[in-house]
Amino acid sequence: MLCISAETLKSRFLADMDDGTPDEVFADLKPKNLGGWGVAQIAAGTGLAVYAMWVGILQPGFRKVPLRLQVPYIPASKAQVENVMMLLRGRAGGLTDLGSGDGRIVLTAHQRGFTPAVGYELNPWLVRLARYHAWRAGHLGKVSYLREDLWKVNLTECKNVTVFLAPSVLSLLQEKLLAELPDDALVVAGRFPFPDWTPSRTEGQGVDRAWAYSMKELRGCSQKNDE
Repeated sequence: MLCISAETLKSRFLADMDDGTPDEVFADLKPKNLGGWGVAQIAAGTGLAVYAMWVGILQPGFRKVPLRLQVPYIPASKAQVENVMMLLRGRAGGLTDLGSGDGRIVLTAHQRGFTPAVGYELNPWLVRLARYHAWRAGHLGKVSYLREDLWKVNLTECKNVTVFLAPSVLSLLQEKLLAELPDDALVVAGRFPFPDWTPSRTEGQGVDRAWAYSMKELRGCSQKNDE
């Protein structure tokens, strides 16, 4: 912390300009040792800032969601987004992103020709953030971000679905997707794969990997297993 006042700085600066020794002024501006109490103040302030971000931005979307279905907001990297787009190459029509976060998947999909591109997100602050990103990119009104529980979304007409969700959620989401999606639908998962499904294709490596699942192939495998 700096312990020199504005008046002292001004008078010293003017005096030193007359003496031709301005270096002495800057010596007073060197940061001093904060000490244990100063460090504690900074730590406390940082903790309060993090808590405020959690209460104001992240927590609202979790209040009515069971613990095992809560998904922390982790923005997708550029590599993850590109790998998802690679798996969707050659496909057309609309795109649905379940748990769309800050909206970057939906926005990129629209820019790649998917129309309509719609994101469903429960957290109201992330919905606002996604709309802000769309506005900055000049696509506000061309993409849709809806505050809605993904479990209540009707997927019967969705052909291209993307998800960046936790494994605990993916294991339950499998049933909904199998029950509602048409045979020609493609589901692309980023960051984590579906635990019980075999992907038709993968793209990328490590944490940037994405997995593509053909509903027709999955249903064919399911029927063979039943026989």
